[in-house]
Amino acid sequence: MTNAALIVAAGRGTRAGGDLPKQWQPLAGRRVIDWTVDAFLAVPGITSITVVLHADDIDRLVPHPRIRVAEGGATRAISVRNGLDSMAGDPPDHVLIHDVARCCITPEQISAVLDMLHAGAVAAAPALPVTDALWTGAGGHVTGTRDRADLYRAQTPQGFEFATILAAHRAHAGDAADDVAVARAAGLSVAIVEGDEDNLKITHPQDFGRASKLLEHKMDIRIGTGFDVHRFGPGDHCMLCGVAVPHDRGLQGHSDADVGMHALTDAIYGAMAEGDIGRHFPPSDPQWKGAESHVFLRHAVDLASQKGFTINNMDVTLVCERPKIGPHAQAMQEALSRVTGLAPDRISVKATTSERLGFTGREEGIAAQAAVTLVKTCA
Repeated sequence: MTNAALIVAAGRGTRAGGDLPKQWQPLAGRRVIDWTVDAFLAVPGITSITVVLHADDIDRLVPHPRIRVAEGGATRAISVRNGLDSMAGDPPDHVLIHDVARCCITPEQISAVLDMLHAGAVAAAPALPVTDALWTGAGGHVTGTRDRADLYRAQTPQGFEFATILAAHRAHAGDAADDVAVARAAGLSVAIVEGDEDNLKITHPQDFGRASKLLEHKMDIRIGTGFDVHRFGPGDHCMLCGVAVPHDRGLQGHSDADVGMHALTDAIYGAMAEGDIGRHFPPSDPQWKGAESHVFLRHAVDLASQKGFTINNMDVTLVCERPKIGPHAQAMQEALSRVTGLAPDRISVKATTSERLGFTGREEGIAAQAAVTLVKTCA
């Protein structure tokens, strides 16, 4: 079965205050939307994510190979329908619809909704029983009470068979409180999944403080470093960070000797305590002879994703007298972006010399040093 997520992020969120809509405001060192999206990226069962954005915000989202963008509408219901319509050309079996402002959602909660769908439910959604007494009021005074039995506080993500909820939204007139309301109007049975008190929705300014405390306690931040060296030999170019740089000599190695990619790959492995390239791609194995180094880097990125980590940024420094790196740095940045899925502004490629000292100073080879930061939201 294929599972997709639809994150609704087209609203303006004026009640939350601030100069920006709440999804773009900073929270615990990142933006609200980044926390939400990364929680879904950390679930291996989610094959793609569609984010519904306001037309003015399309360029704000960091590109990622598993993320698509759809344009929202005047109401939440229209935005959801637009997102579902955009997915209809390549429909998943199931879709999870989530409000971007619920940025404290965990991969475990997401998986719980998926598990209910996989068990045969047509629709499933998390909720919490109402435990407080309920009053009615007017003019600042209590006017009555209400029975709280069988009442629940709804949360997201709300999961559905894709074809069923698409048909329900297309048939629904007007707005709706949430997608369960649309499903119920279409006669669908919705299973209740146990919710999470921490899965709060940012609505008012004070909600940012509570969400920040929750997220700061749920961050697993890893920093990894990598270092690699390759000597010069015969050739007419060097592969550096995915770019063939013209030079009167080439770099020698078991693979294509891309010293920059090798250092970055080892930095990612190191952050996860997963050894180095040699552990995953032994040089004694002839199948890796002459291999292109993007294979190694992509494996490290995929392994990080499988372990629930998002690569926040990467930085690589090439140490050499020649060739000159500056004219090729942007192309290297873009090449690394294509391989890793990170936005170019999260990738730093720079160079330095060793002041004619050592083997790099004597132009016997090139060294590379790299650092990466990995982030995971923990339960």
